[in-house]
Amino acid sequence: MEKGRGDHRLSVVLGHLNHRMPLDVVSPGPPGAREGREVASRPPGCSPLPLPRAGSGALAAPAGAGDDGSPTSEAMSPATIQPKQFQYTQDNNVLSLEQRRFYEDNGFLVIKNLVSDADIACFRNAFERICRSEAKPPGLMIMRDVAIKKSEYNLSEKTVTKIQNFQEDKELFRYCTLPEILKYVECFIGPNIMAMHTMVINKPPDAGRKTSRHPLHQDLHYFPFRPSDYIVCAWTAMEHMDRNNGCLAVLPGTHKGTLKPHDYPQWEKGVNILFHGIQDYDKNSELKHLVMEKGDTVFFHPLLIHGSGSNQTKGFRKAISCHFAAASCHYIDVKGTTQEKLEKEVLKVASRNNEMDLLNLKDIWQFQARLVKGERINL
Repeated sequence: MEKGRGDHRLSVVLGHLNHRMPLDVVSPGPPGAREGREVASRPPGCSPLPLPRAGSGALAAPAGAGDDGSPTSEAMSPATIQPKQFQYTQDNNVLSLEQRRFYEDNGFLVIKNLVSDADIACFRNAFERICRSEAKPPGLMIMRDVAIKKSEYNLSEKTVTKIQNFQEDKELFRYCTLPEILKYVECFIGPNIMAMHTMVINKPPDAGRKTSRHPLHQDLHYFPFRPSDYIVCAWTAMEHMDRNNGCLAVLPGTHKGTLKPHDYPQWEKGVNILFHGIQDYDKNSELKHLVMEKGDTVFFHPLLIHGSGSNQTKGFRKAISCHFAAASCHYIDVKGTTQEKLEKEVLKVASRNNEMDLLNLKDIWQFQARLVKGERINL
């Protein structure tokens, strides 16, 4: 890359350090938060922000439990008396005491019916526009399953299995700013919130090679920022999910452990790029399969061991997600750690775009990070 172009690219990246929240982002603050928040505008054809419905996940939650054994959001009231010490959740009276205890013990929490059908339809349409090459957001990574032949690489909904880093797509990024999402994110990481990593997953019908599965892994493996307790993923089902189409599977309680070494699993028929997996975990541990309906959202800790099975149906299984981090988190140097090999691979992938040759892993993350609520501090 020519030096002038590299310097310009680096200046663009560093400019994002002072990136301010866009005017179309809703960021209602907690009591006492500073005034002057902007109000979200809605794209044409999309529903207005839905009013909370009785029994919906947009309200703080109800008694009863989901299929995964977690307390759901259908009848609980917020806890009024809280223990003084919680490690993984914040004191803001959104989660019930039962929900807080469940997340503390298990490292994940499912909120039923949190995202509206209208919003999911908009996100689906935005994804399909990218698949038809009608939208090309800067910085977007488009991924295909290793089982798809290169002769079939023409972009379509049937060949794109995942898109990452959609922060420059106005409609998809709106997911990261939904008030109903941020309300719960704040329960885990506090009021200053950065959207760090975005994905739409389009798990394809398995071609018989089981390449549509995702090995068990910890998301922190991919992140050069800490502390881990101030990172959380919001992962929303865009349709019904169960074991038949490869729903999420988690190992409850593993968020209390440490980051384990990851590498490509030794699968005979191929593994998708960057699908790293944990090599040493207790094979006798019981996986919990998260059966979810459209709009259900699971929030989980970045050290939680999780993965997904192959899609044995004829349809594609879609989900949208964002990893959020507290703005007070800090970047780390991964050299000399178990993440150093990952850094080299990520930089190699980034260099294929001929735009990021001069960047290190930290700069790549700074480039894609966006403030969605509160104040930008470190990230």
